Amino acid sequence: MINYQKILNKNLKKTFIDILKDIEKNGIKDGNLLYITFITKHPLVSIPNWILKKYPDEMTIVIQYEYYDFIVNKNNFKIGLSFNNIKANLIIDYNSIISFADPFENFGLKLQQNNNKKLKTKNNLKKQNPNNVIDFTNYKKN
Repeated sequence: MINYQKILNKNLKKTFIDILKDIEKNGIKDGNLLYITFITKHPLVSIPNWILKKYPDEMTIVIQYEYYDFIVNKNNFKIGLSFNNIKANLIIDYNSIISFADPFENFGLKLQQNNNKKLKTKNNLKKQNPNNVIDFTNYKKN
């Protein structure tokens, strides 16, 4: 059985990393405003405790003008941001990313594998309303 979602997520993550590498090399162009939502309690995410207390499940960071020490690594990226004039260094693992958006370019990515809460909700909806599920069994080639 082909795991289409796994293949798609792998390529979405690669696209996200390529975008970050472009930003690392060229910076953010005028007008661009990036939103990155990630799971804060992911075991490979490193953020200050005061941020984790404020955002115990997930958090969206905005990258526009003021960021520093931006480094794209194989499994994560590091970025320094200021929150109410308090500088904080974040290490965000790619597997914690839920979504990415650049409204200026009308572009966004949603990484399903990393959003387990929403996937569970969708599974519950399917169980509640089985009429919207298509069974492809009769259409498979033998």
